[in-house]
Amino acid sequence: MHIGETAHNSDTRIDAGLSVDTVKQLWSRTYNSEGKPDWTHILPYYHPEIVFRDSIQTIEGIEAFTRMCHRLTRRCSKLIMDIHGIAQKDNTIVMEWAMTMVFRRLPCTEMHGCTRLTLDEDGRIVEQRDYYDLWGDIYDRVPVLRAVYRAFMKRFFG
Repeated sequence: MHIGETAHNSDTRIDAGLSVDTVKQLWSRTYNSEGKPDWTHILPYYHPEIVFRDSIQTIEGIEAFTRMCHRLTRRCSKLIMDIHGIAQKDNTIVMEWAMTMVFRRLPCTEMHGCTRLTLDEDGRIVEQRDYYDLWGDIYDRVPVLRAVYRAFMKRFFG
């Protein structure tokens, strides 16, 4: 599938599978310091039957995934992602990142996490799993809540 083609056509293919270098280049254009995030150039690299999972949701299919991306764009006035590390083995790419979300009415929030991308045989992303501690990263910015949350997590989870 070429960058300008729609991601909704399951009969098209990207020219080459994703690699560490391609992912770095695409993600650096998706999340930027110049304004709102834009996924239009990256959506063609997602399989029509993409399954996306994170700590709060499971999304199935490119249409639902695209809607989720648009919801995030509407909530944030700016999104910045710094990739700290990235590696690939066979059809799996894993990256460690820090993402700063700037909301319209709330203070900016920095979240730390990892993403696992699973590629299908033609190189498109068929599964994406994001791992992060949403509440920990948010509560760490609020002194009273930080102490309560960290004490709770230590007591019940280690």
